Amino acid sequence: MNYNGEAGSAFPNTISYNRVVELSQTIHPNIPRWPGDPRVEFETVAQISDEGYRLRRISMGEHSGTHINAPSGFHEDGISIGGFSARSLIAPAVVMNAAESSVRNADYLVTLEDVQVWEQQFGSVPEGSIVLLYSGWQEKWDIPEAFLNLDSNGAGHFPGFGIEAVQFLIAERGVGGIGIDTHGVDGGHDQKFAVNRLILKTPRIVLENLTNLDQLPPTGTMLAIGILRLAGGTGSPASVLALVL
Repeated sequence: MNYNGEAGSAFPNTISYNRVVELSQTIHPNIPRWPGDPRVEFETVAQISDEGYRLRRISMGEHSGTHINAPSGFHEDGISIGGFSARSLIAPAVVMNAAESSVRNADYLVTLEDVQVWEQQFGSVPEGSIVLLYSGWQEKWDIPEAFLNLDSNGAGHFPGFGIEAVQFLIAERGVGGIGIDTHGVDGGHDQKFAVNRLILKTPRIVLENLTNLDQLPPTGTMLAIGILRLAGGTGSPASVLALVL
């Protein structure tokens, strides 16, 4: 897989699918917000009764709702969101399930052993694929306090990817990125964003605040990721569709 933003031979030229699953959360003013992020605001600026059409102004952070992170958000020399090629935003996906572990431990991080167990069942993670983690956290979305799960020090407690697992997925499997149904692939208590920094050293995909991951099979899905090409953007709200075989 060539990770200068263009796809290699791992990607098919045609896509067949039987159903489409929406993986993006609906954006509204009361969605869970990372501490310090801008509020989501809608303002009506034109009405049908006056201007003949309806128009709203929207204001929100680049990492609000379901979103994609750009390398420039974590690396001074990283590309901005506009640097991702259109072709790199179509990618196969596999889904790992850590819901039971996350119920027992809100700070659960997927381990290398978890990846190996998954591969024993479903085969090696394909090169260029995006590894999606279903933690069950998507069910908490409508209760922001539960979704962020902040402690008295302001640190979040929600599941994520362990650094050893991600190192393996990059070095040994050449994955195209990772995604999760929580507010961060790092896990809530990691304030240094080690996983984000590692995966975004090259322009791989990081998707956060996904939903409906429980509707996807372990293999056999293609993702279509829509972004806003914000000039200098550190990320973008994303519309993510899963095309399931």
